[in-house]
Amino acid sequence: MRVLHTADWHLGQRFIQGHERTEEHRHFLDWLVQTVREQQVEVLIVAGDVFDTGSPSNQALELYYSFLLNLRTTGCRDVVIVGGNHDSPATLNAPARLLRHLRVHVVGCVPECFEEQVLVLDNAQGRPGLVVCAVPFLRDRDVRLSVPGETAEEREARIKQGIADHYARVAEVEQVWQLKDLGLPVLATGHLYAAGAAPSDSERTIHVGNLGQVTADHFPAVFDYVALGHLHRPQRVGGREHIRYSGSPIALSFSEIDHPKEVLVLNFAEGQLREISSLPVPGVRRLVRFHGTLDEVTQALTAYDNTGFSLPAWADVQVHSELTQLEVAEALLKVIAELDRHQLEVLARRHFRLIALRALGAAEEDAEAPLTRSLHDFTAREVFEQRLEAEPEDTRTELLRTFDELLESL
Repeated sequence: MRVLHTADWHLGQRFIQGHERTEEHRHFLDWLVQTVREQQVEVLIVAGDVFDTGSPSNQALELYYSFLLNLRTTGCRDVVIVGGNHDSPATLNAPARLLRHLRVHVVGCVPECFEEQVLVLDNAQGRPGLVVCAVPFLRDRDVRLSVPGETAEEREARIKQGIADHYARVAEVEQVWQLKDLGLPVLATGHLYAAGAAPSDSERTIHVGNLGQVTADHFPAVFDYVALGHLHRPQRVGGREHIRYSGSPIALSFSEIDHPKEVLVLNFAEGQLREISSLPVPGVRRLVRFHGTLDEVTQALTAYDNTGFSLPAWADVQVHSELTQLEVAEALLKVIAELDRHQLEVLARRHFRLIALRALGAAEEDAEAPLTRSLHDFTAREVFEQRLEAEPEDTRTELLRTFDELLESL
């Protein structure tokens, strides 16, 4: 049986100043349908973060449902979609009963009936061919009960143990080990942050359920493959070939410029995972960085060649100069005004500046400070961090942790 593993689509993501990613996502999903057909994929696994927010736009929903409909024209028999920390379980689960008739299995959150996370998918002959333990993002309430007076270390230990217990409990479901004994391969999903993995700055920190605690050893040996989501860089966990992050299909921040973008194709035969191959995802837009002196940045901007990409590149620009910020800004804006917008576009930074003006020899904190920032330029967490400056230092860590839990649950 051939299985394709992907994750972290983040449909509906709005880049800096609300720039849409719709066309990039549409291109990826069209490519994915074609790839599923050409690779003769029988099962598609989406390991969380289908959407970028819990309230996706109509455009994002249209992309999602159109993709599922187009997938029916391929030989893919089953689709398994689990919720991520960005996804609203209610949004994902709302059409779940209807989608089940299309053999699209949605597990937006841990179901009331624990065993409903276990799916048995048929092979081409109509007989059971693959067991999928469809574990979604585990929220705090899924893995532990609150204990009054516990320390931060005790809480993290309980969360870590709770996640391990959840996967152990899934592996112990009678249907899982019985079918495993009969020679069927078992695949598990997860949306979490594994210890030792390399994140980028586009992943919102998960403070509830698994921050850097889960290791390869927490996944029971019964799993032939573990399809993970949340981290946007394709990578193995603990050096294990069969525990993988597929990564995001498009670069979701400038920190991902050098990340390969790929999906993973798994080939199961005779009850075992025989082969894992990565397929690069073609991009239609580049994110580029131009950092250096004013002359270096100016030359790089004017010489940029966008050949091979159908959408204009988005640029992150940082200038190091002894000139004043106003002088550099005036010179840079003249260059930007003459750029071909079909080739390259320099955006105005919101949460992080695209034009960061630095004077040589300036203090680091001054060098990285934005020219101006309004309240809209801050995230909710950044506002709360500034509020904490008025609180005793020894209470800030616990207050911030509590705030993160509230923010994640919302």
